[in-house]
Amino acid sequence: MAGQPVSDTDCTRLDKWLWAARFFKHRSTATEAVEGGKVKLNGASAKPARAVKPGDRIDITQAETTVSVLVRGIAKKRGPAEQARLLYEESAESIARRETEREARRLAATPGAGLHGRPTKRDRRQIERFQRE
Repeated sequence: MAGQPVSDTDCTRLDKWLWAARFFKHRSTATEAVEGGKVKLNGASAKPARAVKPGDRIDITQAETTVSVLVRGIAKKRGPAEQARLLYEESAESIARRETEREARRLAATPGAGLHGRPTKRDRRQIERFQRE
């Protein structure tokens, strides 16, 4: 982390790095994401114990968003968020893609936003009319 020299021989497990870089709240969640194919190391799927070193590219898919980062450092342990941000650098195209996805989600109506609980009598009648036609 900051103040600690990073040599080329430094490496750590993929799930441990994801947890230390604060992409996941728990290390077990990071392990599940890697095993589930939500994380790619240098463009290929990997196992949680795969070694990560500075210069590797990691693609992380969380919910509807994919983040592409370049590993800049290795942490010996999980630290504050300010130091965790120093462990990686997000690519410019990843930032642009996330912004366009965020804007599209903001403008699109959420499916089922108008539904609140059970249908009323009026709603039920409309549903029945629709089903008969």
